[in-house]
Amino acid sequence: MKRIVILGSTGSIGENTLKIVEALPGMFEVVGLAANTNEKRLLEQAKQFNVKATVLAGKDGQDALCELVSRPDIDIVVCAMVGMAALKPVLAAIEAGHDVAFATKEVLVAAGELVMRERAKAGVRLLPIDSEHSAIFQCLQDSRRLPWCVEKSGATPNAVETLTLTASGGPFEGRADVDFERVSVGEVLDHPRWKMGRKVTVDSATMMNKGLEILEARWMFNVPVGQIDVVVHPESVVHSMVTFVDGASVAQLSVPDMRFAIQYALTWPERVASGMPRLDLAQVGRLTFRAPDEGRFPCLRLAREAAVAGGTLPAVMNAADEVAVEAFLGGRLSFAGIWRTVGQVMAAHTVCACGDLETVVEADAWARRKAKGVIECNE
Repeated sequence: MKRIVILGSTGSIGENTLKIVEALPGMFEVVGLAANTNEKRLLEQAKQFNVKATVLAGKDGQDALCELVSRPDIDIVVCAMVGMAALKPVLAAIEAGHDVAFATKEVLVAAGELVMRERAKAGVRLLPIDSEHSAIFQCLQDSRRLPWCVEKSGATPNAVETLTLTASGGPFEGRADVDFERVSVGEVLDHPRWKMGRKVTVDSATMMNKGLEILEARWMFNVPVGQIDVVVHPESVVHSMVTFVDGASVAQLSVPDMRFAIQYALTWPERVASGMPRLDLAQVGRLTFRAPDEGRFPCLRLAREAAVAGGTLPAVMNAADEVAVEAFLGGRLSFAGIWRTVGQVMAAHTVCACGDLETVVEADAWARRKAKGVIECNE
């Protein structure tokens, strides 16, 4: 039986993780739960799954989260928190020697070098929960491409040519008539395929989410950014693919349900029957793919620029995006203002090396102050 802690248990990833636990009785024991502010739901979950250790991050703070994930009676930590607030708990879990099932892409975006260095030092695994990275992970099982697989096997990871992340395109990608200065919060949050948290749903609509995933994949799979592509796939059935040096491509397909990726991370290296819905390709009818329009969705370009520059720029980009998305959701910034704000903050930043936690935290704080200033000047 695997003993798990769930950070962000009241969000969509956390709730679906608990559905997996419920669907596979006897396989998992939930020993800790943490939420940000939803105390009522956290207590309901704790009662249902008989969990004694709970943390309300908004009240108890980061130290309580770090203490929770450092407990010795843990096999795996599920990290489903939003944004950079997850960085210190993730590092604490790694330092404690625990594997981490990972959905918080911002941590690797902002501090990938640091996190992967600490992961290697501790000898633990990062298991992806995002559907795209889970798909790549599954496609790479036989290539032994992951750093920790290489460490254990001695294999040379030289077989991958390209990783291709698929994107739903969000609610606007296929609509040329949309005025991005005037779209409402409700329109942006009306995702055609996935039910997610508000922040990630906005990032999906701007395609910043895919930019963050490029940076995450760069660190998680040790592949240069220039070998990571994005294609728009509105049906969201092909979750990502890998092309190998011999020209063969391997893809992972399923119905769009985040429980597939969560379950595989929890049960890896095994596959377990749990009553998940089956894919009927005849019913789907056809699968379509097209290149993203980076002119209409500049966040992809901004993410690639941050990845090429490296250092503190990815952390700055991520922090500026978090502030801009919050301002948009609060009615203080237009949808297009999100990428304009991020671009202005990135342009104002002097990039420096990013090898320790203090540097990451400082870059993040600077970018948040700068983004708030940019938004206030434009109000």
